Amino acid sequence: MSTIFDNIITGVWPGRFVWADDVCVAFATIEPTSPGHVLVVPRTAYDAWTDAPSDVAAHLMTVARTIGLAQKAAFGVPRAGLAIAGFEVPHTHLHVIPLRDETDILLSKAAPASDEELDSAITALREALLSAGHGRHVPPSMGSSALA
Repeated sequence: MSTIFDNIITGVWPGRFVWADDVCVAFATIEPTSPGHVLVVPRTAYDAWTDAPSDVAAHLMTVARTIGLAQKAAFGVPRAGLAIAGFEVPHTHLHVIPLRDETDILLSKAAPASDEELDSAITALREALLSAGHGRHVPPSMGSSALA
């Protein structure tokens, strides 16, 4: 059975992508806790992050760190946070969240964002990743998980 994330990755449902490689993708959550909140998701579905092979888990963390650094640059925040819960979708995903303060990490405060807010934040994050030299991993189109 495919997950909502499988459908986003394959283009069945729309997504706003900032990262794509052979192992994972990163895209905006439609209910961010702060602007620029993205999910790092492996292309292969693992129910829990602890089910992923060690090399996949390590790669997800490396990508999350790279995105966190870009979030700090794009949004001028002092920290980038990381949360792994996974109750809402049975497909491993890391929440990478620009943090202005400690409350931004609270997934319970997530709220729907407008298309304009999401597009603006993801455009800024894509530009920060490009500026940091990660162009080969920023998909050519915001709406595609295709490899560059």
